[in-house]
Amino acid sequence: MADTTPKSDNVASVLKVFSVLETLAEDRQASLATIAQHAMTSKSTTHRLLQTMVDLGFVEQDAESEQYGLTLKLFSLAVKGLNARSNLLKVADRAMGKLSRATGESINLGVLEEHEQRVVYVHTRESAYNLSMKSTLGQRNPLHNTSLGKALLAFRDEDEIAERIAKMAFEQTAPNTIRNAEALRAALAETRSRGFAEEIEEAEAGVRCMAVPLLDHVGKSVAAISISFPLFRFDQTRRDEYIALLRQAGAEGSRALGYGD
Repeated sequence: MADTTPKSDNVASVLKVFSVLETLAEDRQASLATIAQHAMTSKSTTHRLLQTMVDLGFVEQDAESEQYGLTLKLFSLAVKGLNARSNLLKVADRAMGKLSRATGESINLGVLEEHEQRVVYVHTRESAYNLSMKSTLGQRNPLHNTSLGKALLAFRDEDEIAERIAKMAFEQTAPNTIRNAEALRAALAETRSRGFAEEIEEAEAGVRCMAVPLLDHVGKSVAAISISFPLFRFDQTRRDEYIALLRQAGAEGSRALGYGD
């Protein structure tokens, strides 16, 4: 039998499912009313979706509080997805370890989201300092205001760059956030010419970051590695050293991924 459900209805249902999942991921545990409010769906629709997720094993309900929470099944799927990138993670972790030991600062690995103009944090090395920049696995930040995002985008083909820039809202999140396409294109050109990206209080006030891409066998960025500094702890006299360390990490990681073969 042919599926006569309008495509728009199917899309709306999928969006509601993911809205509920994202709400539970952020709130850990929540009541039906809270989930419905955050997901912007009716209580009846939310209850129906939650019951289906419970039946499938992705959500569980506490018998006493009646609050809902995610099970480990969704985490298991995410791990399988990451395992598909296991070579990337192994390669990046070696380079990140060297950067971490040399600087003591937070080191992050990010990849491009395919359908949104954001970078996703998929691996981190925590800082040795108590006061440090912390990133959460799965965190998603805009491409235009992060060194990771610029390092990733600068080493994609011109058509993809143009398509992604056209979809950007250029939301301002810090004092020096890039606010328009022309400024971003200039920043990407600079990133390509020198081989690394840098941002000073573009994503977050009081934060400075530097990043390099990891390139595959055709020279396309598949990931990027960054060092994040609290602005007060950035040692300007060591800037050239930081750049050299990043470039070495990027070169070693890219070679391991087939670049230059």
